[in-house]
Amino acid sequence: MTSVKEFRVEREPSANTLGRGTFVFTDDYSVFDWGKMPDEIPDKGASLCSMGACNFELLEDEGVPTHYRGVVDPDGGEVVSLAETDDAPTEMAIELTQVPDLPHEGRDYDYDAYHAAAGDNYLIPLEVVFRNSVPVGSSLRRRTSPADHGLDFTEWPEGVVQLERPIVEFSTKYEEGDRYLSRAEADRIAGLADIEKLEEVAREVNRVVTERAAEAELVHEDGKIECLYFDGEIRVGDVVGTFDENRFTFHGQQVSKEFVRQYHKHTQPEWIEAVEAAKAEAKAEGVADWKSLCERSPEPLDAGVVEAARDLYTAGANAYVARELFDAPSLEDAVAAVRNL
Repeated sequence: MTSVKEFRVEREPSANTLGRGTFVFTDDYSVFDWGKMPDEIPDKGASLCSMGACNFELLEDEGVPTHYRGVVDPDGGEVVSLAETDDAPTEMAIELTQVPDLPHEGRDYDYDAYHAAAGDNYLIPLEVVFRNSVPVGSSLRRRTSPADHGLDFTEWPEGVVQLERPIVEFSTKYEEGDRYLSRAEADRIAGLADIEKLEEVAREVNRVVTERAAEAELVHEDGKIECLYFDGEIRVGDVVGTFDENRFTFHGQQVSKEFVRQYHKHTQPEWIEAVEAAKAEAKAEGVADWKSLCERSPEPLDAGVVEAARDLYTAGANAYVARELFDAPSLEDAVAAVRNL
């Protein structure tokens, strides 16, 4: 079980076969790696499930292999395409791969043991991040220089940098404190999966999501994918192109989980500071569980913020999938409400 969606197994995978299961999308949310927050956003799970299904079906049309099998019809319970449902689904049928344990001592992770147990049917223990822009607060500015990406700047400009060619990076997936990786380290952690092919898949996913977003007047700023390796083939896994996995804007306003992140920064700075201090302490001491060192916990959102977040998720999903799946305001009105908070 993850922090925002539940995981049901119908048939376990084996060394030579994929299994079958279901993602059940909840209305929970998570920010700053905290896990489940103290409140819920109504209809958030159905919004993410609908967007994810839409994107998997677009990728299927483009010939990109995925683990997607369809959505579970809320009315009949059958596995169908998104177009065959009258109501927004909350369950997604998927194929399953093996996910071995990743042994570790503190922050020293044994990827050799992971791959020894995985064979050639496994979840690649990486997140592949793609960026179409570099905003002012991006970690990329702290970690790299423009020249590292072939950009004609001696230093990062003050405003948002729009990229002609997206930047692709790799980060860890199963480490307690995720970290960005060099190309060589990512290649080692990927195991049998080819790092160049992983980047190629990420760029294709980015293209498909960006083009779909543009049809809804959304700008796709950045996102990530996770992939599985089976029988010599890389397949896109987890969920793709949602307001939790990716960052979108509408006329300059965030239409993604980033809105909730920024709201917490403004209203609960003491908790944010405690989180950052705990992560720093854990890194310095080589402790994996940073959350156990955190001295504060987050407070629930105000009811008006929850309602605004619900409208943003549902209005954005309606626009993205080009269907009125939810009773929601227009995206323009939902964005205006968030901007006024």
